[in-house]
Amino acid sequence: MANQPQMNPQMEQIHGEIRDTFRALANGFQKLDKIKDSNRQSKQLEELTGKMRECKRLIKEFDREIKDEEGRNSDDVIKQLNDEKQSMIKELNSYVALRKTYMSTIGNKKLELFDTGAGASEPVAEENVQVASAMTNQELIHHGTKTMDETDQVIERSKKVVEQTIEVGTQTAGSLKGQTEQMGRIVNDLDTIQFSIKKASQLVKEIGRQVATDKCIMLFLFLIVCGVIAIIVVKIVHPNNKDIRDIPGLAPPVPSRRLLYARDFEDRGV
Repeated sequence: MANQPQMNPQMEQIHGEIRDTFRALANGFQKLDKIKDSNRQSKQLEELTGKMRECKRLIKEFDREIKDEEGRNSDDVIKQLNDEKQSMIKELNSYVALRKTYMSTIGNKKLELFDTGAGASEPVAEENVQVASAMTNQELIHHGTKTMDETDQVIERSKKVVEQTIEVGTQTAGSLKGQTEQMGRIVNDLDTIQFSIKKASQLVKEIGRQVATDKCIMLFLFLIVCGVIAIIVVKIVHPNNKDIRDIPGLAPPVPSRRLLYARDFEDRGV
């Protein structure tokens, strides 16, 4: 396109998509002239209507980009971009008018922009066609744009409902997963407790056996100590009793040591 205004990469992409859509619309209407079957013509018109709605959405995005770039571009660039937007709107309007002509020829009321729905009665549909015929081209475009906006709003609301449903389902699935994991942890804890109880029982039995063994050892040691003490007492009381053997490491009785000392003293003549 000659003298194309300056655009940022996002605007260039949107502009290119709009131009591609216009080329697809032009080729689609050319094919429509070659189709003779009314059903196939209706299907072709449906596809072209979808492309026009997509083109309308892209033009809205292009307009938003222009508003976002107002503070960065000069007034001349903004004016060129607005002129380009108006040019694309006029081109889209021409395809909308062409579509209306084909619809009148085919007589397909379902694709009429002023159709009240699939359940509309024939008199109402005929009245809508008469009202549309009486309206100017600009009024037709305005009414069609309004209807498309309302349709877009309904679609957006439906998307929100679907998103909310998916979110609730995700939360429910997360809760179920968390509860399942918690139950698994509880089962593992119960297994651990049961294992700990078994180990504790075994440990109590082992401690009981060790206590019984320790008691026997203590009793044996007590008897040994009592025997040693008894021997020591007897040895002290009856030091000259030869039937009692000396205990290794135990010194002889003190009186014997005194007698030896007295005999030695007498031998010296004292």
